[in-house]
Amino acid sequence: MDPRSLLLDSFQAAVAAADPGHILPSHLPPPPRGRTLVVGGGKAAASMAVAVEAHWPTDAPLSGLVVTRYLHGLPTRRIEVVEASHPLPDGRGEAAALRMLDMSRQLGPDDLLLVLISGGGSSLLAAPVEGVTLKELRQVTKALLHAGASIHDINTVRKHLTRLSGGQLAQTAQAAHGLALIISDVVGDDPGSIASGPCAPDASSCVDALDQLQRLRITPPAGVRHHLEACAAGRLPDTPKPGNACFARMENRVIACAHGSLMAAVRYFEQHGIPALLLSDKVGGDAQSVARQHAALVHALARRQTLALISGGETTVALQPRHGRGGRNSEFLLALALALRETPAWAIACDTDGIDGSEDNAGALLTPDTLVRARAQELDAEGRLTAHDSHGFFSALGDLVVTGPTRTNVNDYRALVIGLE
Repeated sequence: MDPRSLLLDSFQAAVAAADPGHILPSHLPPPPRGRTLVVGGGKAAASMAVAVEAHWPTDAPLSGLVVTRYLHGLPTRRIEVVEASHPLPDGRGEAAALRMLDMSRQLGPDDLLLVLISGGGSSLLAAPVEGVTLKELRQVTKALLHAGASIHDINTVRKHLTRLSGGQLAQTAQAAHGLALIISDVVGDDPGSIASGPCAPDASSCVDALDQLQRLRITPPAGVRHHLEACAAGRLPDTPKPGNACFARMENRVIACAHGSLMAAVRYFEQHGIPALLLSDKVGGDAQSVARQHAALVHALARRQTLALISGGETTVALQPRHGRGGRNSEFLLALALALRETPAWAIACDTDGIDGSEDNAGALLTPDTLVRARAQELDAEGRLTAHDSHGFFSALGDLVVTGPTRTNVNDYRALVIGLE
């Protein structure tokens, strides 16, 4: 098998391991005595809803509403699917979130709230709290993204600015039994961090949210500042904390995560006669720094035997006011190419949701002659990296990986193979 196909198929193996159609059915509970309401949001929301419908008894009551990213919808019969904006929230997502809250309030003790949660849910379910406009929520979200904030930092702020997150959905529906089925896209797989934890206790506070904005040197819009300051002073309620009674009948269950997908890739390489080493499923930090660390490991190994180095997690990119196009995975690969220098290697870096940042590609491929081909086309690799224009760089080489929406999301996938002929 040629190296390109090997890398691309390893990525597909990782994505397939997190396919809701395969992993979700075994986690479905028996129907309750009353009715079942399905709500949720994320890039996998539509495929999760389809899996629920396919395996729910036809004679058992089932209805609901989920929201997913534009172009990620699928046809359903009993659960409504709404498409909305990501990573910046829009009015369609806000309206859907408010409808979910109204539906959840009507549930009784014999009913079941089945919540389908996946990465992207924070912005897709973003109905701002009273006193904060959607425009202001978009402004602060955009500022956090451009500052290179981690997903934990972003969610610490968003939990206290939206109506479902930080356990508030569980609080609204506490009369019913609840089960949240979760596909994790965050390092550590904490239910409180995935999609801002709509059904999980929130250990952070409005004080923490203000501290994060200050640390990142972000001046929040007036409505955001007034709400967080009022909450921090105790004039407005904070999100429900661990031990709150609203969580007594709510279970949060992670059904897919990065580790499972990365191990599927490890098995794929080994089945093709290539030893594979899982470095970590928790890699975070600046994408360029992570690339240099991977290159240093390759140089330290100094071996000719074939070996695949696998890693996952979620890196970040701190953008300048003027920047090109690209995502964290293509930026990682461009920085890796420069850091490897003359050391030959093949690599792939893609987001398992099929979208690298906000672009139309999942990621890109690195070949042993990437920089040679770039020089032949007069592409300035260092200049493109400085300008955060990795998309343009790999597009010119024909090395973008374009899959379209995968309708799942377990974070980034990286495979670096050395020793191939």
